[in-house]
Amino acid sequence: MSFWSVEQSLERYGTQYWGLDFFNINEKGNVIVTPNGDKTKSIDLKDLTEDLQDRGIRLPILVRFPDIVHSRIKLLSNCFQNAMNDCDYKADYMGVYPIKVNQHRDLVKEVVESGKGTKLGLEAGSKPELLVVLAMMENPNGLVICNGFKDEEYIETALLSRKIGRNTIIVVDRMDELPMILDVSEKLNIEAKIGLRVKLYSKGAGKWVDSSGARSKFGLTPSEVCKALDMLKERDKMDSLELVHFHIGSQIPSIQSIKSSLKEGARYYAEIKQMGAKNLQYIDVGGGLGVDYDGTGKSNSSTNYSEQEYANDVVYAIAQVCDRHEVPHPNIVTEAGRALVAHHSVLLMNVLGANEVAKKEHNVVPERKDSPIIHNLAAIYSSLNLDSLNEAYNDVMELKEDALKLYSLGYLSLTERAKAEDLVWTNLTRILELAYVDPSEFEEIINHLTDLLSDTYFTNFSIFQSIPDSWAVNHHFPVMPIHRLDEEPQRKAILVDLTCDSDGKIDSFVESGKMSKSLSVHELKEDENYYMGVFLIGAYQEALGDLHNLFGDTDSVDVCLHENGYKVSHVSEGDTVAEVLSYIHYHRNDLLASIRNAIEVNITENKITGKEARLLVRKYEEGLSGYTYLE
Repeated sequence: MSFWSVEQSLERYGTQYWGLDFFNINEKGNVIVTPNGDKTKSIDLKDLTEDLQDRGIRLPILVRFPDIVHSRIKLLSNCFQNAMNDCDYKADYMGVYPIKVNQHRDLVKEVVESGKGTKLGLEAGSKPELLVVLAMMENPNGLVICNGFKDEEYIETALLSRKIGRNTIIVVDRMDELPMILDVSEKLNIEAKIGLRVKLYSKGAGKWVDSSGARSKFGLTPSEVCKALDMLKERDKMDSLELVHFHIGSQIPSIQSIKSSLKEGARYYAEIKQMGAKNLQYIDVGGGLGVDYDGTGKSNSSTNYSEQEYANDVVYAIAQVCDRHEVPHPNIVTEAGRALVAHHSVLLMNVLGANEVAKKEHNVVPERKDSPIIHNLAAIYSSLNLDSLNEAYNDVMELKEDALKLYSLGYLSLTERAKAEDLVWTNLTRILELAYVDPSEFEEIINHLTDLLSDTYFTNFSIFQSIPDSWAVNHHFPVMPIHRLDEEPQRKAILVDLTCDSDGKIDSFVESGKMSKSLSVHELKEDENYYMGVFLIGAYQEALGDLHNLFGDTDSVDVCLHENGYKVSHVSEGDTVAEVLSYIHYHRNDLLASIRNAIEVNITENKITGKEARLLVRKYEEGLSGYTYLE
């Protein structure tokens, strides 16, 4: 094994780029977490994984680090304060966390607690979310923003919350909501605080670009904005208008898209203010602040700007437009969710086994009766050298296809096909080894064979439950081993999950700043666990996870820094099989009754003994009570 350093692993897996101040690798070659950015206070992920298992917590495990949430909230607030100081901005920054990003109770509680010093509020996009927000919001200085489709019940609840000290603003997302809000406000005799969501011509960028622009789902057109203002004037309710809102999407990779939308949105604010909305005091720039998931600064899963650059551009653009129109600076509201919570969650999982494609040696001795294909492949292997490497590579790839065709046509036996396959993989493995002698000369061969010869590592998780965006929209999350990073990873692999679905895999990665169809991994050792981590999954993944193949929620824990190292809290056991089955209306007693009935019939027919029946019932009951993942 050649010399390998931790620094090389940092570069290979990009940890130094996407990890920010939170993730690093220690001298033992293990991934560490520094939740508050203090490098003197870290948590070793491998040690944590083994400690959690000793406590009876089962892999896969979702680990949350609430301290990271606190750090991110503080960072974004500081960035806006810095920008406002530099720009001599005359109003405040007031962020809100949209709970649709992750509605987990303990997380929302942590967001509210961490945001008390920064006037952080909450945003709801549905009736159920509104009920959560009103119950959890304990910060009197923070806003409650009400978005999404609304009916009278939604509006009544939002208005009544004003009576218990909630600073609730109801945003008009569609024109027909405004008269409903005004009517309910009059009926309850509670003055509404109203926001108008405007539909920008400017479009965002990235995977969620369709949530912005003229064809976006929500927002008022310029004509509807004018009609809304006329309606407010006619009903003497212009004083109720306090906020202008716009949104250009989620995970915006380019700062340029954000800049163009800010100019347009600020114009709406300034002109509406000039049209008589004297109490208008908030401009809500929505979400879109991205997270650099892969460190490249080029992909849709990355960003080409920092949080400080984002804050600078938001503050400067709004100040510039307002100064030009001679209107007071508004309080700036952001709906950053992903940027606050994505970093705080890590999925830890174990590798169950591997299917290795590359073959370093073979024991095929061609017999006279064997197909010429087998003899030709054996001859190529015995004469492989650098001078004829391209020719040998092309010949092997052609013979590989010929063998498959001849077998399908019945001209090659199963035994002959097996021999041909062994010789193909042995040849290609040796060709790849020789190609690395002169990488620049054989770059094309290296690129193709690295992917073709990659192993399959079977991992104990469900992609559809834990990282659905990886499957649904090909979103990249950082994936890497959490230990042995002081050793050179000498194999390449794709990762497949436990589901019986060909899409249940991760086969797109970023390594050394470039896209790769396989991940650098270490050789599995007998009787030694190999642990992997999927990072930055705190945004949307828990809310979107599904029950494909009936794999349910994983065990989860919160881990916080403590004076003695770390403290494990909020341990939540993952779904049992019985719980998952109940979601789709299969109930434990009914299932057991069905099995017992089948047993009685077969006992009568002497097809099963009493001892076997007891064993079957016991195993069936244990299965219903067990974890949906492999234990």
